[in-house]
Parts: sequence; structure tokens; C-alpha cells
Amino acid sequence: MAVVVNMPRLSDTMEEGTVAAWLKKVGDRVEEGDILAEIETDKATMEFESFNEGTLLHIGVAEGDTAPVDVLLAIIGEEGEDISGLLNGSAARAEVKGEPEAKTETKQEAAPDASTEASEIPEGVEVIKMPRLSDTMEEGTVAAWLKKVGDTVEEGDILAEIETDKATMEFESFYAGTLLYIGIQEGESSPVDEVLAVIGPAGTDVDAVLNAKSSEGKIEDQVTVKAGKEESVSKVETAAQTTAVNGGQRIFASPLAKKMAADKGVNLADVKGSGDHGRIVKKDIESYTPVVKSAEVAPAVAIASQETAGSAMAPIQLPVGEEGSNEVKNSQMRKTIAKRLAESKFTAPHYYLTIEVDMDNAIASRKQINDLPDTKVSFNDMIVKACANALKKHPQVNTTWKGDTTQYNHHISVGVAVAVDDGLVVPVLKFTDQMSLTQIGSAVKDLAGRARIKKLTPAEMDGSTFTVSNLGMFGILEFTSIINQPNSAILSVGAIVQKPVVKNGEIVVGNTMKLCLACDHRTVDGASGAQFMQTLRAYMENPVTMLA
Repeated sequence: MAVVVNMPRLSDTMEEGTVAAWLKKVGDRVEEGDILAEIETDKATMEFESFNEGTLLHIGVAEGDTAPVDVLLAIIGEEGEDISGLLNGSAARAEVKGEPEAKTETKQEAAPDASTEASEIPEGVEVIKMPRLSDTMEEGTVAAWLKKVGDTVEEGDILAEIETDKATMEFESFYAGTLLYIGIQEGESSPVDEVLAVIGPAGTDVDAVLNAKSSEGKIEDQVTVKAGKEESVSKVETAAQTTAVNGGQRIFASPLAKKMAADKGVNLADVKGSGDHGRIVKKDIESYTPVVKSAEVAPAVAIASQETAGSAMAPIQLPVGEEGSNEVKNSQMRKTIAKRLAESKFTAPHYYLTIEVDMDNAIASRKQINDLPDTKVSFNDMIVKACANALKKHPQVNTTWKGDTTQYNHHISVGVAVAVDDGLVVPVLKFTDQMSLTQIGSAVKDLAGRARIKKLTPAEMDGSTFTVSNLGMFGILEFTSIINQPNSAILSVGAIVQKPVVKNGEIVVGNTMKLCLACDHRTVDGASGAQFMQTLRAYMENPVTMLA
């Protein structure tokens, strides 16, 4: 019996999702546990696993398309099974994608005039729109065009690179023909659904095509223009991309793996993929060892230095040059970070409290812990644990400003700031106060690793009640951070330094670290913040108390 698969809700805040890639096509056999598709939200791309087995009979949301939660995503059943009843009963969708007959019927009833206009487009001409790549995307930027007007385009060729607020993705052509028109130039931004390009036979009157479409007030989906096609306007190549190599064979590789391979000069044909369907992923590139080729070593050339003679002072030679600068267009991620941090800085009245912590006992305790088999704990793990314990004793710091009320969070979930390419994300350790040091260490390592390749789920980045930002590994002695709202505080962690300190009336060599707490004065008074820092200092200077 056929089963309807709906667009899943992948987090408590998700309202719609984008199908980044289908790993199965209509007619394929699906086993329980197979990856059907990759679903993209505004924060991550997640593999969507089938909980049913059978034949994929219908795809309701094409690659690159966005749909609300609970809309029909796919139907799985027995081969040849009649699913017309399921399609007709899908009231959540105004029209059934991938079914030409249903599409034509809907169009004739709703807009017969539009149907007439659409017929003016010559056969084989495809109008491509700026795709919606996430549920929050309102516009996209063309980072680069890999084809130019007049070039021949084959199905599967990369047309352009499209930049959103989260990533830059390769945009693959789903059609073959000549690139007749480019609607958005490199570096330009455009709202979703604007004309991106036109592909068709050489010599086609592009002006006539554009005028015919503009008279409708919008560019219709290509499934409307060209009945009988189950594909959408475009295919966004994300985690399951293909690249033609070696006599027509196709290699599946993730975008990150492709970029890493290009940076390292690795031929993907030489790499064995460990992902689904033999897909090459990040770890395959990292573990790949190329064949070392002998290289000729150029002979060293000795350069003799010369001394100038004479007692007269040479005239001063001032540098001569031309002043210059260039502007780099801000990515969508950078714009989002700027907006959110500005909102936090200018709405929450920040103040800062700094303490210096004696780290001698922490260093000794960490060494003893790490001497145990299969155990690895960092100073940052100890700080996260100390913060969780201190928050239990000072609930005023574990709050959220709600305008008319202050929300006291009874649970403690610490976010750990992680730097990624062109931005910052904050994975969250849920119920941190209930975790041991080793559990914190393992969780932080896992979350930070997946954050850097954008494989975190939205749920793993939501729900923090406090945040820790550590720049000590970069040698930064102390700094201040902007509060990660809706938190009321964020802790900035500096480097451990050796310096002269006074102990028992004597000057000795000690190890210290500076911690700075940024507080929202609307929820955390100065005394409350200071008491929190006192407790935090006590835990860090006596780590054994965190193990009790």
C-alpha cells in the first residue's frame, strides 16, 4: 500500500524546507534506511532517511524548490500502484508537481489566459529563475558565471555559483542548449524568482521570450511552461553533486569535497568515496594520499653581497607608489551576522566584568585527567563545566529578557562559539550541568567539527541559555564579546600566561587566565554578575569541586 511522505519538520522553528538534492528518482527501489533526499533549512542541510520500503512512485517537491512543512514530498508504494487518489487528496498543495495532466487541468481552470501566453514560448526554450535555496532566503547573489552568453550548455553543466546568507552553491543546468541571456550579472543581487537566465536553441528571439513572460507579471515555473517534465527550474548541486569524468563515468562528491580537492590539486577520479552511492565526502579528501612524483631540485645559486664604499651619505630614497583599494561584496552570511550583532549591541545595555584566575590547579588537574586511558579534556571543557555549575547557583544570569517579563530558565544549556568560513555559529550543549567533563569534551569536539562543514541541524544550534567564546588558543589575553541573544550573558576566555604572582607573601612564577563576562543590564545587575564571577573563579581554581 502506497505511503505518503510529507516535508518533515526538522526543528521546532522550521516552517518550510528546500530540497537540496534527490538521491532517488521516480521508479527507483527504496529500502528502509536509504537516503531519499537532502533537505536544506536556513542553517544546515540534512539527509532525509526513508522509513518505508518500496518503489518511489512520485516526487512532490523538485530539487531547488521550497515547500512548507507537511506538504506532500514523495509517495512510496508498489510498482505500478494507482496513486491518483493520494494525489487528488493532497489539499495542502494547489497543484501537483511532476504530474503534467493535473498541472494542465489546474492551469486551464485557474488561468486560461496565462496558458495562452505561455504557449508563445518556443519549444525547447527554458526560462530559469533565481532559486529559493533556504526558507529564509529573500535574495541571492551571483558569485560567478561559469558560462557566458553564446556558450553551449549540456545537462549537468555548472551555470553559475549562487551565494546566499549561509553558503555559496554551484547551480547546475537541468537542460541542454545555448545560453541565450543572462539576467543577473556577476556580483549583483536579485530577489528570488527574478529571471536568472534563458537557455534554448541558438538564434531564438530572446526579447520575444522575455516580453511574453513579463506580460504575465511573473516568470512561471518551468514545469508550467513545458508540460510533461517532472524536473523543476534548476538543480542546485549541494551535498550530492555529480561531476562528469573518465569516459562519461560520473563521480558523486559533496561541494566541500570538491573545493578541498581543487585547493589541494587532487583529481576526484583518484579518490574512493565512502559516502552514500560512493559519494566523495570531506574525510575522503583529508585521508587521500596522492602518489608522490619525483621532482627535480633546482641547484642553489649563491648570491654575493656587496658593500658600498665611500664616506659620503647617500641621498634618502623615499618610496614612490600609487594609492589603491578595492571593495569586496559582503556575503549573505556576513550581512546576517552584522544585523543580529547590531541588534544585540544596540538593544541590550552591555556592561563588562573581568577577573584573573589562578590556573595552576586547573593545569595539574587536567594533566591527571588526561593521563587516564581514552580521556581527553581541554581547558575550554573545564570552563564550560564551571559555567554550568555557576549558573545553577546564580539563576539571575540564566535568564532571558522578554520585555514585560524576565524568563528564568530552569534548564542550563551552554552554547560554544565556533568560527567557520566567513562567519560564526554557536552549537549548544543541552543540559550542560548534567554532563561530565569527558561528555562535554566529546560533545564539543563533535559539534565543532560538524559546524565547520555546515552539517549541524537547526536544533543543535537553538536553545542556549548562556554562551562561551574562547580566543585563548590564538594568544588573545582578554577581550569582550557581544551577547548572543536571547541570552543575558556571554563569557570571553583569554589565553593562559605565565607571569610573576604573589603567593604566601612571595613572588613566584604562576599561570593565570583572564575571563570577561558581558551582561545585559536589563536582567543581570552588577552585583549578580560579580557573584557569578566569584563562583566561577572558585570552580576554576579548585577543579576538584566540579567533580563532586
